[in-house]
Amino acid sequence: MRKNNLVINQLLKLTSGLSILKPSDLVEGILIESTAKSAYFDLGAFGTGIVYGAEFSNASRVIKGLKTGDKISAKVVDVENENGYVELSLTEAGAQKVWDSVKEFMEQGEIITVKITGANSGGLLAEVNNMRAFLPVSQLTTDHYPRVDDGDKGRILEELRKLVGSDLKVKIIDIKPRANKIILSERETVQENVKELLAKYKVDDIVDGIISGVADFGAFMRFADNPQIEGLIHISELDHRLIENPKDVVKIGDAVKAKIIEIKDNRVSLSLKALKPDPWEKVEDEYKPGDEVKGSVTRFNPFGAFILLDEDIQGLIHVSEFGSVEDMKKALEEGKMYTFKVELVKASEKRIILKLKK
Repeated sequence: MRKNNLVINQLLKLTSGLSILKPSDLVEGILIESTAKSAYFDLGAFGTGIVYGAEFSNASRVIKGLKTGDKISAKVVDVENENGYVELSLTEAGAQKVWDSVKEFMEQGEIITVKITGANSGGLLAEVNNMRAFLPVSQLTTDHYPRVDDGDKGRILEELRKLVGSDLKVKIIDIKPRANKIILSERETVQENVKELLAKYKVDDIVDGIISGVADFGAFMRFADNPQIEGLIHISELDHRLIENPKDVVKIGDAVKAKIIEIKDNRVSLSLKALKPDPWEKVEDEYKPGDEVKGSVTRFNPFGAFILLDEDIQGLIHVSEFGSVEDMKKALEEGKMYTFKVELVKASEKRIILKLKK
């Protein structure tokens, strides 16, 4: 039988379109014969398949459990070897089936439940069909997102570890079989619902809400009339003055009004600043070049020192006035009041340049 296999397979190829078979395809085969070193399978229109060598050793337990006439799935390794057989792998077929099912979950957008098995500073670990999967921090819903000041990785990991052992509903958003990677998203499971809820809002709407989280980059606000919607108030949108710590402006539980400034990719950007009078609108009436003003040093940075002139207005004295940062810190003390001279006022840029009065 095996001596004539090459001729038979060539005839089958001509009459059945075997050329469409390609490596990595899954096929169904019926066991014809099993020897000490190889096993042969009837692939129907595709001819005869063979499992031998390392593949035979790897699948020895599976093959021993088969009897002539049993059907089994196999993965194509080579469409036609030198003896005319279709080389097969039984062990890879199982893995291929798993990847095919995972791919189907992803393509259909199916929501699945996974148990969180571990955590690192980048996200959570889980399993899908006994294969490791990863849920990045960025793909968590707002309820599970670790809101940690200063992006401290240790504290982020501490918050993520609280989710280990819990069941989360997720979607598969990416698979990479060669790298053995499955990427999950919890956020995607609520996107459609959020999209529908957001349809009633538009940019420039003013909404009531509750501050639900505070981080170093801003604050989160949950809509009062739609708690499923949570928007971000970036630190630059908290107030007209320069804010170093959002906690200086808001705290969790505060009831606030905010203006919607952007709705994009089912995410809402909000502003508290937009609903507050802009103190810089009249700054050119209050401060003019040549004026002498008093102010306290609030902080230093590599290009100068910020000077608080009143509750909402800050000016800057450039490091070049002193020669170096070290010399600047010798001449000025943080928190101390000094007399300055106004050199430049640009309300449109929210900038006042000062010089220290000698």
